[in-house]
Amino acid sequence: MATNKKAGLTTTDFEVFGKVQGVYFRKHTQKKAIELGLKGWVMNTAQGTVIGQLQGQLGAIEDMKVWLQKVGSPKSKIEKVAFRNEGPIASCAFRTFEIRR
Repeated sequence: MATNKKAGLTTTDFEVFGKVQGVYFRKHTQKKAIELGLKGWVMNTAQGTVIGQLQGQLGAIEDMKVWLQKVGSPKSKIEKVAFRNEGPIASCAFRTFEIRR
């Protein structure tokens, strides 16, 4: 039986390193996540990184991961992205994708 790897709900936490604060990174992340139909949140850290959690269809999560690693906001300089706690979920814990402060 063939399985579609792009289907099913997934969650992942992320942390983006580089010049990602003061460059509208969170705003652009929220916009892209909403475009992809993802739920979750994003926020700045005291260490100068941006962290967040993504929940949604696996295909959309994969697209967002590429965006976080290679695109970001126009003025950002992404050095690396760490993804943690990735796995399937039964349902999304969030209703929207929000910027946390």
